[in-house]
Amino acid sequence: MGEVERDTSGDDPLPGPDRTGPDPAAPVGSTSPLGHIAGSFRAVTRFLHRRSLVRATRAIPRTLHFVGSALVRGEVSDELPAPHLSVGLAAQVAMDETLLAVALTPRRFPLPGDYLRVAAELAQADALYTRHGWIEDPLSYHRAPPPLTDHDVTRSRGWATGVGYDRLSWDSEFAPHPDEPGSDRWMAFEPNRTASAVVLRHAGDPRPWVIAVHGFCMGFPFMDFQGLQTARIHRELGLNVALPVLPLHGPRRVTLISGEPLLSFEMMNTVHGLTQAVWDIRRLIHWVREQGATSISLYGVSLGAYTVSLLAGIEEGIDAVVAGVPVSDFPGLFHRHSPHHIQARSIEHRIMGGAAENVFRVVSPLRFEPKVPHARRYIFAGYGDRLATPDQAQRLWEHWDKPRISWYAGNHVGYLWSKRVSDFLVESLREATTTGTDHPAEG
Repeated sequence: MGEVERDTSGDDPLPGPDRTGPDPAAPVGSTSPLGHIAGSFRAVTRFLHRRSLVRATRAIPRTLHFVGSALVRGEVSDELPAPHLSVGLAAQVAMDETLLAVALTPRRFPLPGDYLRVAAELAQADALYTRHGWIEDPLSYHRAPPPLTDHDVTRSRGWATGVGYDRLSWDSEFAPHPDEPGSDRWMAFEPNRTASAVVLRHAGDPRPWVIAVHGFCMGFPFMDFQGLQTARIHRELGLNVALPVLPLHGPRRVTLISGEPLLSFEMMNTVHGLTQAVWDIRRLIHWVREQGATSISLYGVSLGAYTVSLLAGIEEGIDAVVAGVPVSDFPGLFHRHSPHHIQARSIEHRIMGGAAENVFRVVSPLRFEPKVPHARRYIFAGYGDRLATPDQAQRLWEHWDKPRISWYAGNHVGYLWSKRVSDFLVESLREATTTGTDHPAEG
């Protein structure tokens, strides 16, 4: 019975108690033509469903739905007017939808037993966090990490995309709180215990620094330099740049796909990963301060934007924060992108709409008041982003009291070829770093 490997219930368009064999309700020995036809149809459907190219065709109706909804409603999200619709925007939307369809392979769906285990972990975490007061006061959940000094750091040299860099490595020293569910699983990720960052710096006098944080599946210099437009920040603005590697990414990965266990159905992995990301980057910020930084700005895209948005509510003394194509609510995003049968089972087991929302409060940027001055908060986002959807950026924008935001007519990675966004990023960082720590008056 090949189908017991993964729970694919809900994917077969024809209902049945057993989608891999005869209907147990049918009389023994029944060989009706209709039964043969239905069984053959089910087998073909299952075969096609497992093929990436066939799943990718789902992008067509989903893209048409986006375009049609934008035309009819005039909005791409609640209270966000739709941009001028073009073939280019539709193509970028289709790109995101195709990526989603291909990524949602049944082999990655949770097994039946996973629902019970994940629900139990979240319920235990909910009780623990409530008992310690962390849900009411999320800031108290985050412990101050030990400072990072030159003595703690191992250095090496590297070269990527024509740029030489320094690689810093150090013992993360992070561990979840005692008795936190999923702690043993998390600490078993041995490569993740070594934190890492790439540094681009100029010789000479102290100058401003930018901590630039990559997105999901990244964490390698050849990817991060492009995805974070590092060369322009470093060369044109003359800034020193530190690019930390997020937990389970890049050289810290434990699977073939960088970051894969961090954003999965193992939801406590996400909580531990975000908590460790904050811990590691706060240590890196201490090291940067020891280098004589005249100011420190945070910049991140996608998962990195979530991370810097969270840090902006925890770490004191940050001069500016730029959140690009940000995620702001992981439980909501998980629910949106999950197939219907996974949504239903998650609700049934009180994973979604229950414990997850409570537990994620301790790592949600929407639960922290930003410590960065209002005039130094910046956001950019795509109208056609189907991965980190526009409502994710809107919620962060509203929580941050509606700071400057730049919308572009593109998908999740469309910012890479948007001059509007590139100029917005450079001007935001230039404005923040030329004034140093002399924060402008609120207007």
